[in-house]
Amino acid sequence: MRNSTYLKMGLNMLVHSKLRSWLTIIGIVIGVGSVIGIVSLGDAMQADIQSRLAEMDLTKITISPGYTKASSSMRGPSWMAGDVSTDSELTDDDIDALKGLDGIQYITGQISGSEEAKYAGETATLSITGVDPQVWKYTTTLKTQSGRLLEPADKYVAVIGSDIASGIYDRNIGINQVITINGKAVRVVGILEEKGAGDDSKIYMPIDGAVELIDDAEKDVYDSITVKARSEDLVNGLMEDIEDKLMVSRHIIREDDRDFSVTASKSMAESVTEMTSSMTLFLGAIAAVSLLVGSVGIANTMFTSVLEKTKEIGTMKAIGAKNRDILMIFLFNSAMVGLVGGVLGVILGWIVSAGLQSMMGSDMTSGGVSPYLMIEGLALAILIGVISGMVPAYRASKLKPVDALRYE
Repeated sequence: MRNSTYLKMGLNMLVHSKLRSWLTIIGIVIGVGSVIGIVSLGDAMQADIQSRLAEMDLTKITISPGYTKASSSMRGPSWMAGDVSTDSELTDDDIDALKGLDGIQYITGQISGSEEAKYAGETATLSITGVDPQVWKYTTTLKTQSGRLLEPADKYVAVIGSDIASGIYDRNIGINQVITINGKAVRVVGILEEKGAGDDSKIYMPIDGAVELIDDAEKDVYDSITVKARSEDLVNGLMEDIEDKLMVSRHIIREDDRDFSVTASKSMAESVTEMTSSMTLFLGAIAAVSLLVGSVGIANTMFTSVLEKTKEIGTMKAIGAKNRDILMIFLFNSAMVGLVGGVLGVILGWIVSAGLQSMMGSDMTSGGVSPYLMIEGLALAILIGVISGMVPAYRASKLKPVDALRYE
């Protein structure tokens, strides 16, 4: 027989067992749709993370007061480390101790706090960060949408986030407008581009001015120290050098007595990427279980078809059909079950992916399911159909004509 004949007869078997076949197909649809939807969502999350990482400075290392063993092992942000003691302080002595390390391009300290800021008769509590203007422009990835960044000669001036400029107060704040912080007039010299993060609601000031406006701030005492490595390749080694140097300069002998933490943007980025990949793999594996269930359904349907068509098999063999012909007819039938389930599953997966991405925000949109993923999903469904139908098809091909014709 020709392939066209196999296809025609396999299609005929599919059409004339509508309910049973469609129940089987539904299992494939759910399985393929779930896998494609979850994998596509994972791809969108990866793309979103990569776009955010592209905006990050992966040469940046941050030194913070306080330490736990958890923070050492996880190398992540402080909120991942549990309770961290912050009784210690970072000072100019720590910066001086680190300046001689190879691999450091820039090093600077910064302070932070929340204070009331008045503008146009309104008052709001805002986050203020004091930075060294000489170094900050080299260690930050922030850009201004209008105005400029801080300069060495500045003191009572500020660069503000986009939310503060146009969302906190009834009247928008423009360049050269004045806000009042703790009774001191501060002139706005720059407005940052919107990033959709915490920087949109922060005020950045020269550290000399900020230390006078933030309560509890002290000169030459920092809330954190920022180090910029000369390249990404040096970050891991430089982190170890910083830890060793500070242990010596702060006269710390035992690890349990350590009172500072060292984290890197690169390590945090790698951790987030690995976490996202693991989550996608885990959810994809769960979704794949429904594919396994669907394959069992195909096998069950094919076994039932063999029983129902035993006499027809006997008739075909009696008039000259070979074992290979019977085998191919049933394999084409199971492959078409997989094909129909795959096509509908791809459509369902696209809808699921679009819906999940929409729920997680417009920033997560990756443009839908990739053509490669659609093709892979379709090929997987057909493969599952063929494999699931292989044993029933083989059994059908081995039936003896006499026994098949006698079957009741």
